[in-house]
Amino acid sequence: MTLIEGVKIILVETAGERNIGSIARVMRNMGLSQLVLVNPRCDYLSEDAQIMAVHGIEVLKKAVIVDSLPMALQGCQRAIATTARARGIPTKLETPRQALGWLMEKNVPSGLIFGPEDRGLSNQELSYAQRFVCIPANPEYPSLNLAQGVGVCAYELYQGLNDLNISENYDYKEMANIEELEGYYQHLESVLLNVNYLYPHTAAVKMEKLRRIVNRSNLKRNELAMVRGILRQIQWAIKKTKNDE
Repeated sequence: MTLIEGVKIILVETAGERNIGSIARVMRNMGLSQLVLVNPRCDYLSEDAQIMAVHGIEVLKKAVIVDSLPMALQGCQRAIATTARARGIPTKLETPRQALGWLMEKNVPSGLIFGPEDRGLSNQELSYAQRFVCIPANPEYPSLNLAQGVGVCAYELYQGLNDLNISENYDYKEMANIEELEGYYQHLESVLLNVNYLYPHTAAVKMEKLRRIVNRSNLKRNELAMVRGILRQIQWAIKKTKNDE
């Protein structure tokens, strides 16, 4: 598998059959092969989709269908989400040219996430990514069609292959993947609720901020094991204190 073939193109709740077909075509143009559809809201194998896919029809037929974004990201070490605007939580937005090479530079399994045509990605969906891309466009009309957005990003990924400096000593298996991080976040939220740092009505917003902080650190598996060990020790101490009372 080539570097670019290791990148999953992940489409969340896509509604347009022609959009999906067009995306399969441009993926084939640019050497991408992994298409993952999260709860598609259309028939992705319809006649219209296959007509638009042209020679990308194999990409379309091999698309993986999953029920949730965490399932789509299983096995991924890195993830970039696309967004058309800044959000309430401070978010550094980069151009495709600035950010997308990062998905391939260490030859790690990775995902590039696109939201639904009508709303884009929610804050919760964005929280699964470590970096965020916004495509610069005419400020008088900046909104791109989904297939156009994927096309721009696919082109930048393909062009970025020439700029990479791959480290032969890098072992992506040492890095915590997104699925393992999700287990940590659930563990962390449980502990923080228990010590009253979080409260149920504000937990979601604070956890999104904490996810952004941790996602930037690119934790290794042994590092993640250490911080989860700290959480387990906190839980033990709380239980012991209650038993001693």
